[in-house]
Order: sequence, then C-alpha cells, then structure tokens
Amino acid sequence: MFDRLANLIVYQWLGLNPDTPLGASLHFFVQDISKIFFMLVVIIYLMGLLRSFVSPEKVRQYVQGKPKFLARLLAIGLGAVTPFCSCSSVPLFIGFVEAGIPLGVTFSFLIASPMINEIAVAMLWGIMGWKVTALYVLAGLLVAFFGGIIIEKFKPERWVEDYVWKIRMGETPQAESDNSLAARHRYALGEVKEIVGRIWKWVILGVAAGAFFHGYFPQQWAESLNKKGKFIAVPLAVLIGVPLYSNAVGVIPLAEAMLAKGVALGTTLSFMMSIAAISLPELLILRKVIKWQALALFTAIVALSIMLVGWLFNAFFY
Repeated sequence: MFDRLANLIVYQWLGLNPDTPLGASLHFFVQDISKIFFMLVVIIYLMGLLRSFVSPEKVRQYVQGKPKFLARLLAIGLGAVTPFCSCSSVPLFIGFVEAGIPLGVTFSFLIASPMINEIAVAMLWGIMGWKVTALYVLAGLLVAFFGGIIIEKFKPERWVEDYVWKIRMGETPQAESDNSLAARHRYALGEVKEIVGRIWKWVILGVAAGAFFHGYFPQQWAESLNKKGKFIAVPLAVLIGVPLYSNAVGVIPLAEAMLAKGVALGTTLSFMMSIAAISLPELLILRKVIKWQALALFTAIVALSIMLVGWLFNAFFY
C-alpha cells in the first residue's frame, strides 16, 4: 500500500526516475513517512483504547508477576516476527512504555524488531545460505537479549520524558466517569493527538535524513571495508551503517555485494545489524520519548554488542 502510494506520487505525478538518487530518496521518504505516521496513529489509538479498559497498573502487575526472563523472550519473539524497520518499531516502543512494560524488556523488543524478521530470514537464506542466516539470527537474538539486560541495570526509567509518564499514569475525566464506547474513543484520540503532536516534526526530520542517505549513499564505501584490517573494519562498518536507514530486508542485497567483494563475514554482519538496529532516523525520533542519557546508553550498548559480534565472527571465519 505505502509502496504503491510512493510510486504514484514520485514516479507518476512528479515523473522522477527511480534510478536517480533524487527519485530513490523521495520515494523512500514518501513510503516511510506514510507508513510510520499510519502506524503511529493506529498503534497509539489501540493502546489508548486498551488503557481505557485496562489500567497501566494492572498491566504492570501482570508483567511483574511473570519471570523477567519469560517477558524478555516474549518481547524478542514479538520483535522477531514483526517486519518493522527501526523507526516503525518506535510506535510499539511507546505503547509498551505507556502500558507499564519494564523498560529493559521494551529495549529488547526495540533491538530485535528491526534486526530480525521472517521476511529477512527467508531472503537471507535464499541469497547467502542457511549457515550465514543462522549466524545472523543467533547474533541478533543475543544482542537483543543481553543488550536489554545491560540497559536495564542502568535503571533507564528515570530517563523517559516526563510527558510519557503523565500519559501513562493519568486518566482523563472522560475515561473515569464515562465507560461508553464513545468516551473510550475520545480518550484514545486524545492520546494520539498528544503523542503525535509532540513527535511529528522529529519523525519527518528522521525519515528525511534516512531518505537522503538511502539515495545518495555511495555503495563503494561499504565495499571498501575489505581493504581495512579485520579489527578496524568492524567499528568502521558500524560507523558507516548508523546514518543509513533501512530494514533487514533492504540491506541484504548490499550485504551480498559486500561478501562478493571479499568483505569479511563479521564486518558484513556488523554493517547489516548497525543499519537495522541503530539508525540515525530512529535515534532522532526516540529522542522525543527518552532523554539523551537513555539514548546514548542504548546506542553505546547496541553498537558495542554489534562490534563484539563482528570481531567474534571475523576471528573464526575471516
């Protein structure tokens, strides 16, 4: 649906060529901006509707009554089966925070969702074989699991923006005094207006940055990594990957080209994972939900985890 909309606007109405950087960038922007805003509205509305029936306190008590290990596995499993890019995962991240899900578990979802999904696994298997696919999935699961645990140790709840806590803890008079479906609908719409009204500018800025890099990023930068030493190439791959914006599916052809050019497996996996898990557009949008301390912690831990994966695979498969 969103791809067809972007095709209509960019290629038919504007008449741009899909093979040009401008055409590719603008198509990417229209497709992702429409998808993310659609998801923001739908997910936040549904979470608001849910909260009008079930209070965040009840959800929090339910989650706290379960082993944290199980909650984290469920979050990672949900992330693995949802084919979202990093920015598309943010609406669910917001919904989890509002629902009272522990933030460490929520971060595990945020890492797993863009990095692993069934479409990416199927494509990766067909292009690179089952061994590389299994290694990539295993690495992604480990980063999501232990990354969430490490982030949780820093008690990141203190770095969630105040308005998120106010939305989560507050109940409108309508929701308290009127249990009709119309009142619940108004309550959910109010949450959509509150949250989208706060972050829409950052969504546009983030997607615009990602679209620019998508259209104008020189592929030879990634392919030149095979000329670097196997140690220094890994952090360089992460550094190059972070400004880019794509899901795991979109980056697979580039990863295939890198392997064909002789780039080491660990370096290639690090590049793929950095694009999928910690893109610059995602960080720009997340900044309106969590404070810079949590953002820096999330980025540092995920980046370091990805580099460790890259160095490990380079040591065994280079």
